[in-house]
Amino acid sequence: MKLLFVEDDEDLAAYLAREVAARGHDARFALDGREGLALATGEKFDVVVLDRMLPGLDGLSVVSAMRKSNVATPVLVLTNLSGVGERVEGLEAGADDYLAKPFALEELLARLAALARRPALGETVTVLRVGDLEMNLLTREVRNRLGDITLQTREFELLEYFMRSEGRIVTRRMLLENVWGFHFDPRTNIVETHISRLRAKLDDGRGESPIQTIRGAGYVLRAAS
Repeated sequence: MKLLFVEDDEDLAAYLAREVAARGHDARFALDGREGLALATGEKFDVVVLDRMLPGLDGLSVVSAMRKSNVATPVLVLTNLSGVGERVEGLEAGADDYLAKPFALEELLARLAALARRPALGETVTVLRVGDLEMNLLTREVRNRLGDITLQTREFELLEYFMRSEGRIVTRRMLLENVWGFHFDPRTNIVETHISRLRAKLDDGRGESPIQTIRGAGYVLRAAS
């Protein structure tokens, strides 16, 4: 993987540089937000790792500027802020994942590998798979280990969004904007109702839904274990 780390803690940056190089990865480093943004928008990386609290330009401003510049590189935010509100704020700014400090190196590398597997910008994807759940975007067919699943149009769009965001928390606001096209909260239970119906249809006979509720944050779709 080609990685960009934007981290102002020089000791941590040196540690990460040593460890990722030992595992065969190519990494660049920036010690402040402005330098990090210049690198992220000027070069191609598999994943960008951002510290949230940075001199010059904070991490959320960096990822927001990246998205406004149409840079779709996956972003993982490292943060000392472990509260739900801070995590949700980061995801809504355009980050793909977060990891609270202190963290285990192996977990960081596993998350980076998962983000790097995301389809590249412009790549045509016709089939989405999460575990034994499969969605064909051309034929609009969905199936799991028990067979075909019949979905209404909005349910299909909702599941597609979840599958494209596999393993990452999505908030109610993100679903309203990206599935329903609402840029305001209509103050209805439309999201909760559709997720409830979708969960029932995704039942694979094992009694566990792939769509899980993250209390106080949102929802996440994960492959059944």
